[in-house]
Amino acid sequence: MSRATAATPWGIDARAVQVEVDVRNGLPQMQLVGLPDAAVRESRERVRAAIKNCGFELPPRVVVVNLAPADLRKEGSHLDLAIALALLSAHGHLPQTALDRRLVCGELGLDGSLRSVRGGLALAECARSLEVDEVLLPTASACQAAALEALPVVAVDSLGEAVQHLLALERREPVTAASAAVGETRDSTDLSEVRGQLLGKRALEVAAAGSHNLLFGGPPGSGKTMLARRLPGLLPPLTTAEALEVTKIHSLVGEDCPEGLMRCRPFRSPHASTSAAGLIGGGSVPRPGEVSLAHHGVLFLDEMPEFRRDVLESLRQPLEDGRVTVVRSRARLTFPSRFSLVGACNPCPCGHYGSLRGPACRCPPTRVESYRCRLSGPLLDRIDLHVEVPAVSLGELREPPGESSAVVAERVLAARERQRHRQGDGVSNAALGSAEVALHCALDRSPRRLLDGAFERLGLSARSVHRVLKVARTLADLAAAERIASAHVAEALQYRQKPVVVE
Repeated sequence: MSRATAATPWGIDARAVQVEVDVRNGLPQMQLVGLPDAAVRESRERVRAAIKNCGFELPPRVVVVNLAPADLRKEGSHLDLAIALALLSAHGHLPQTALDRRLVCGELGLDGSLRSVRGGLALAECARSLEVDEVLLPTASACQAAALEALPVVAVDSLGEAVQHLLALERREPVTAASAAVGETRDSTDLSEVRGQLLGKRALEVAAAGSHNLLFGGPPGSGKTMLARRLPGLLPPLTTAEALEVTKIHSLVGEDCPEGLMRCRPFRSPHASTSAAGLIGGGSVPRPGEVSLAHHGVLFLDEMPEFRRDVLESLRQPLEDGRVTVVRSRARLTFPSRFSLVGACNPCPCGHYGSLRGPACRCPPTRVESYRCRLSGPLLDRIDLHVEVPAVSLGELREPPGESSAVVAERVLAARERQRHRQGDGVSNAALGSAEVALHCALDRSPRRLLDGAFERLGLSARSVHRVLKVARTLADLAAAERIASAHVAEALQYRQKPVVVE
C-alpha cells in the first residue's frame, strides 16, 4: 500500500486529497473510489498507458485507488500524477518516503507527458497550509504557483522526469519567482480617440479614481461602449496582493496566465443572454461567475435592459457587499466580487426616443415605459454615477484629440494614492462603510446645507446620500483637496439624476 498527496479545486480554493493505493493478488482490475467525477474515473486508462509508455512494467493484480476524504467530490484531471506515482510506489518502483511531505498534481497524456492543470496558485496555497516540503507540478502550472513564494515548486514535463526527480537520479531545481515572468497585456484603446462627450470622460475619470459604478444612457452610436472600453486604461496596475487574488480566480476557471501573474485589471463584458449562474457563479460544485472574474476590475453590461430581470437583480449582493455567496446542495461557497460596474442603455428599444437627430422613435409609450422598468429602482440606487451621453455632432467629430489615457491615469493614480494613505491599502472610496463615510467624508456647514436641500428636493434615499458623499470624496481627491467643498457635493449630486433619456 502507498499514499500520495494531491489537491482538487473547490470554489476559488483547493482541497487536499489523499490518494491511497492498495495492490493485492486476484483477477486483474483497477477500482477507483471516493466520489470521482467522469474526468477522474477516466484517469485509470490515462495512468495505465502513461506508466507503460514510460517504460515501467506493472504485474496484473487487483488495484484499489481510494481518494480521501470520501465525501468530497473530486473534479478534473489534477489527480493523474498522484495516482500514477502512488501506483508505482505500491509496485516497488518508488519508495514511500519519496512521496512523503510532497504535493503532486498534473494531468497525464498517454505518452507520459504532463499537461497543465487549473489553479496553480490555489494548489500552492493548499500545499502551504499542509506544510509540505515541496510541490511537483507541470511546467505551466509551476510558473504560476511559484509566484506565491510560499515553498519550493518543481516543474516537470513528464511522468519519467517526476520519477527521476523523486529518486534523486536527476534532481530538478525549484522554479523561482524571478523566473516566473509577469504577464501584462494592456489594451491599445485610448481615451483621446473619443470625440466630444466631456461629461462622459469626466465621469469615467471619477469612476476610475474611486472604483464607482457608472451607467451611460443615450442613443445608439453616441459612444457609450467606446467610453466604457477605455476605463481599464485609466486604472492603475494591480498590486501584488490583488494580482495574486485575480490570477487565482481566473486560473481556477481555466483562464490561465501561465507566464506568471496578471497585472492588468480584468475587463469582463458578458453577453445579454448570460444566465444568473453565469453572472454570479454556479454549478453542482459552484464555480466563480463573471462578477468574480471582474474582481478588482470592470464588469461592463452593454445594452443593460436586455439582460433578464433576475440576472440584473442578482447583482444587488455583490454591488453592496463586494462578495457573492452561492448555495448548492453539495456546497456553500463565497466568492469575492469587488468590481466597478459600467452599464450602457438606450432611451427606448429602438434607441431614438427624444433624439433631435436621426430617425424618429417608433416605440409606443407602453414599450418605452416597460423598457425603462427593466432596471429596478433598488439596482439603480446602487449605481453612483448616472450620465447622459448625447449624440455627437459633426463639429465634435472634427475636433482635435483630447487628453490621452496616460494623462488621465496619472490623475487617477494620484487620487488613489491619497485614498491609500487615508484609508489603507485596497480600500477605495466606493468600498467605504457607514462608519468610514462618517469619518472620511465629513462636511462643513456650506456643503452640508447643499446636501440637506438636495435630500428633500430629489427624494434621495439613505443609500443615495452615502453614495453622494463617496463620490464627493473622490472629486475632492482628484482636486487634491483635504476637505469636501460645495462644488464637489454639487457635481456628485449631478450624477444622481436617474433619467438617461436625451430630451
